[in-house]
Amino acid sequence: MRNSTRSQVDPFIVMDVMEAARQAEEDGRHIIHMEVGQPGTGAPKQATQALSQVLETEALGYTVALGLPALRQRIAKLYGEWYDVDLNPDRVIVTPGSSGAFLLAFTALFDSGDRVGIGAPGYPSYRQILSALGLVPVDIQTAAENRLQPVAADLGGLDLAGLMVASPANPTGTMLDRDSMASLVDAAAAQNASFISDEIYHGLEYEAKAVTALEVTDECYVINSFSKYFSMTGWRVGWMVVPEDQVRVVERIAQNMFICAPHASQVAALAAMECDAELQANLDVYKANRALMLDGLPKAGFSKIAPPDGAFYVYADVSDLTQDSRAFAAEILEKAGVAVTPGLDFDPVRGATTLRFSYARATADIREGLSRLATFMANRS
Repeated sequence: MRNSTRSQVDPFIVMDVMEAARQAEEDGRHIIHMEVGQPGTGAPKQATQALSQVLETEALGYTVALGLPALRQRIAKLYGEWYDVDLNPDRVIVTPGSSGAFLLAFTALFDSGDRVGIGAPGYPSYRQILSALGLVPVDIQTAAENRLQPVAADLGGLDLAGLMVASPANPTGTMLDRDSMASLVDAAAAQNASFISDEIYHGLEYEAKAVTALEVTDECYVINSFSKYFSMTGWRVGWMVVPEDQVRVVERIAQNMFICAPHASQVAALAAMECDAELQANLDVYKANRALMLDGLPKAGFSKIAPPDGAFYVYADVSDLTQDSRAFAAEILEKAGVAVTPGLDFDPVRGATTLRFSYARATADIREGLSRLATFMANRS
């Protein structure tokens, strides 16, 4: 059977690493997971309890395409609580995870062949979803001196129809401050490029609060998710904030692509937003893990790292250790029993000499993983 040229996307390498780790565990090995950006905790208890109660009384069928009104209103309230932004809940669209939001945003904003700028290193699925939709991803090779974030000067001559930024970013954990965000918004507007801000790691910050693009402009799409801060990866529920004149555009597409986000997940998400104490406890674990990583990785020999302001990743330059990050990650898994992600997932040009380490799991796992990495590196040298 024939396949479309649009289907020729690259694999998501971290998923291949997860499968290799699963096979090793199936063979009886104990693997420390530093490869996947998934919280070690599940959904907040109050969220699962709320869903359990609703399941006893409601059938949970389709919701309207834009999402449960109560959830949209609560998300809008969050912007007041976190950023002092007065947000009209009508602008909030509940989506099947952030991945669903990417599909909706790219479909609503761009035509086939349009060029969309994304920072490199960056989340690999941006590139692959854009390609699958017949769009042209334009990798912006970010500089270490800019903390591996794009800057306005990088956009010159790129002829973009859109720009997508992420702060805190995956894989680096670096963030854009308000001035940096504003300059990118202005630079995109100067070439009539739509601006999309991926903010799914908001709430996971350690020294300063992340800036939402909505503090700078209303002429943007903002994407977020319940997967990371709210610890609900498998529930597949996220949201998007769009300008008022874009709501109906996105609604029509959502009606046809997804009908709606899962009703059960929306019920749980609404309850999760009231679980501050449990979510703060999770953040405290990440803070402790981050401190361990920033101390332990350099001691093990991974000293060239980006400064992780948020999320739960450390991105390391390993050019002094390898020119093949995929083979190096496989060696670490085989000999140390630690799963890490090759940088090729995030940067096709420079990723052969980088690795991403996730510290989203339990602190005991992070300690054990760092010990194994130190032993591996000592024996390797």
